[in-house]
Amino acid sequence: MSPTNHQFRLAARPAGMPKREDWKYTEEPVPEPRDGELLVKVLYLSLDPAMRSWMNEGKSYIPPVGIGEVMRAAGVGRVVSSKHPGFSAGDHVLGVFGVQEYARSDGKGVTQVDPRIPLPVYLGVLGISGMTAYFGLLDIGKPNPGDTVVVSGAAGSVGMVAGQIAKLKGCRVVGIAGGPDKCRYLVEELGFDAAIDYKSEDVKKALRTHCPKGVDVYFDNVGGDILDAVLTQLARGARIIICGAISQYNNTGPAKGPANYMSLLVNRASMTGMVVFDYAPRYGEAAREMAGWMAQGKLKSREDIVQGLETFPDTLLKLFKGENTGKLVLQVARE
Repeated sequence: MSPTNHQFRLAARPAGMPKREDWKYTEEPVPEPRDGELLVKVLYLSLDPAMRSWMNEGKSYIPPVGIGEVMRAAGVGRVVSSKHPGFSAGDHVLGVFGVQEYARSDGKGVTQVDPRIPLPVYLGVLGISGMTAYFGLLDIGKPNPGDTVVVSGAAGSVGMVAGQIAKLKGCRVVGIAGGPDKCRYLVEELGFDAAIDYKSEDVKKALRTHCPKGVDVYFDNVGGDILDAVLTQLARGARIIICGAISQYNNTGPAKGPANYMSLLVNRASMTGMVVFDYAPRYGEAAREMAGWMAQGKLKSREDIVQGLETFPDTLLKLFKGENTGKLVLQVARE
């Protein structure tokens, strides 16, 4: 065991895009577990757009990360020492371990995982990203066979799963993503019916082309101008899932609200916010069904893995520059 635990702690609340100066790279002795605790060697960390909102002061669905605290992040790792009755050394586990090499835990929110499945998958399709897509689409979107489903941020970790599940449910699926490579991936690899490149296409015009009968379900990961464009093309009774607003997280002023919200009234549509933690008691059912789809080859996983804890500040920015395809994962250590 390394005698030193390296960590990234929040040093300042960012204005706009996070900078390296907003972090403090620290080290301390690797802690020993106390009675009822376990020590985890972190192997992989999940990097998510929501991490940017956790850095802000103010009321949200989860308390902000405090100045000086280890940055919050979900991870998967191996138990190296345990004084907890539910875990043994050698177990592979999933939990919120933070951006660090070792994490001491009381076991709350920590679950064992099967290492026969590649561990990064537990941070993507079988992790919070997959759960978000599953419950957001099925519980809020309530897609019916034949519905037209539009997904923004469609080549990201949540969007790619939401779109694939919509296809499994018999829907026509249109993804919105940035760049020709991502759009090809959606159609040729994931089976989307169409893809719109927001970087080079007129999104409103493309939506009229690909959704001639309107949009029945919109899974929104980006907010801003793309949300406004989709609002102009709603079908009657449309359901909009507000999962995230990645285009707005680094604003220095207020978030841009939807100018075309009256379309909700005209089309008797609904717009509902979604926080995945509300579904925690049901994670097991979602994981079982999605693991079954993966085993049958009906649901694909893709991870964008970057190595090295020390790269964290720069790697996180890939999310906001549109540089990742699939689930962005930071590899902290090898087995």
